[in-house]
Amino acid sequence: MAHSIPEMLRANFNCDDVAKCILGLKELDLQAYKLLLVNGPMTAEKLGKLLDRERSTSYRSLQNLISCGLVYRESRSIDVGGYYYEYVAISPESVKKMMQDNIDDWYKKVSSLIDNIDEELAVD
Repeated sequence: MAHSIPEMLRANFNCDDVAKCILGLKELDLQAYKLLLVNGPMTAEKLGKLLDRERSTSYRSLQNLISCGLVYRESRSIDVGGYYYEYVAISPESVKKMMQDNIDDWYKKVSSLIDNIDEELAVD
């Protein structure tokens, strides 16, 4: 993947690349999100099986997805007592809004820095 804006503009990047860049996701995180979206809520263990990874690996991806707001967890009761967690993906429309908000915030911050760059470059 490209490491600079000019590289990205010259490269053949896609929506997955943009989502990973804007949201700070790894490839496995994005795969996990897509599986939750297509298959509905599931446990970390079931997700691990679909990803062909250990439960602990799928759990780490779920934690990344929760921390960036793409997934949330719901507690489910077990009839004989106890509970377990199911993980739920937010809608693609919500992801789209989240990404656009992040880009808008980034643009405002970078634009402000660029506005003052002549002062910053003049400093010895």
